Amino acid sequence: MGILLNKIRHYSITLELTKGFFIALLSAGFIYLNHWGFGAPLLYTILGIWTLYLLLGAEKLVWFIAGAFIGLFWFWWITLSLNHYGMAWAVPLVALVIAFIYGALFWLFAWMSEKLSSKSTFPSVFFKAFFLFIFSYIHPLGFDWFKPELMFVESYLGIQKWQFALVLLGCSLSIWKKQWGYLLLIILAYQPPLSENTLVAEMKQTQDIALITTHTSVEDKWNEILHPAQFQNIFNHIDQAIEAKKTLVILPESVFPLFLNRSQTLINRLQEKAKHISIVTGALYWDGKTPRNSTYIFTGNTITVANKVVLVPFGESNPLPDFLSHWVNSIFYDGAVDYKASSQVIDYVIDGVTYRNAICFEATSEKLYEGNPKNMIVLSNNGWFTPSTEPTLQKLLLQYYSKKYSTTIYHAVNSSASYVIQNGRYLDIKF
Repeated sequence: MGILLNKIRHYSITLELTKGFFIALLSAGFIYLNHWGFGAPLLYTILGIWTLYLLLGAEKLVWFIAGAFIGLFWFWWITLSLNHYGMAWAVPLVALVIAFIYGALFWLFAWMSEKLSSKSTFPSVFFKAFFLFIFSYIHPLGFDWFKPELMFVESYLGIQKWQFALVLLGCSLSIWKKQWGYLLLIILAYQPPLSENTLVAEMKQTQDIALITTHTSVEDKWNEILHPAQFQNIFNHIDQAIEAKKTLVILPESVFPLFLNRSQTLINRLQEKAKHISIVTGALYWDGKTPRNSTYIFTGNTITVANKVVLVPFGESNPLPDFLSHWVNSIFYDGAVDYKASSQVIDYVIDGVTYRNAICFEATSEKLYEGNPKNMIVLSNNGWFTPSTEPTLQKLLLQYYSKKYSTTIYHAVNSSASYVIQNGRYLDIKF
């Protein structure tokens, strides 16, 4: 009898492990298919609904396993940055930490759902649906890239909260009543696609802008010996944009990896070019006390500096308490000082058009979309995480915010393709 019970227990655990793994695999399908170039709205719709249906009907252990693998499938690329600090040994450890954090969160939500259900007349599936609904507002260590509704960003369903609520309600009722018909509620979350005329008009609006893509590795970027050649390449891009009669050229994050406000030679050279074209470029800024990750805007005789508002957890600012933060910085980052964030979002005007400033990570933060900005310029350096699915997930998040807030996003990137997103739609434009 004992052997039989052990076999049954082993089978049960294996089944739950397999189910959790499968749910996580389904949840990440839209990322990897998009990364490999498959545009399949119907498939993305099915994958998203299937993920939620299976997860809502699962028990605590499955939620833990699914959460752990979701953390890995969605965010494994975070560990790649450690290679640039000579800490390859820490890659598996950090991967396990990521898996545990998301696994623990999912398990906690499932456990709370069952506890709340036992003390009320509502079945646990509705509490689970509620926790999935609010998950996009929960940011472990300041990292806010997990949004369950993101699975539908390129599907036939909308990503607004009320639309996601309908999807969750349809799945929950179907599980509770054991009737598939309730899934028809999901049809109400349908999002009509943009017309071709609208897309053509949108693409025409970008013709006067040059978005520059660079391909500089992290190691080369900070090698001062290579800076003269790198900087000359940047000015060559600016000259090409001028020759193409563009009115604005946008360069990636920190293409000038130095305190640009302390380099008068480069400032003078950029100002000279700005007589012919407006320039938006990434560089560092030193205020005499702490470094800042900044955008420099050259328009005519004017120079505007817009500092970053939302810093990357651990990458630019340590989210831990001060006593731990100093220890982590001294052990892992050679005692480097954290960057300093600006206190408020910055808008600037070029040729009569207002743009919201955003630098890499912060463009995927809700804070940057306060006031529903019509246009946003984003500068990124994806060299820390390429080759990986990070640029794809970043693009999908920008599509999500563009669709949610009707913001046109101009994204200049190092180490992956630059692009424009309008109304949540990625525009394949040659610059």
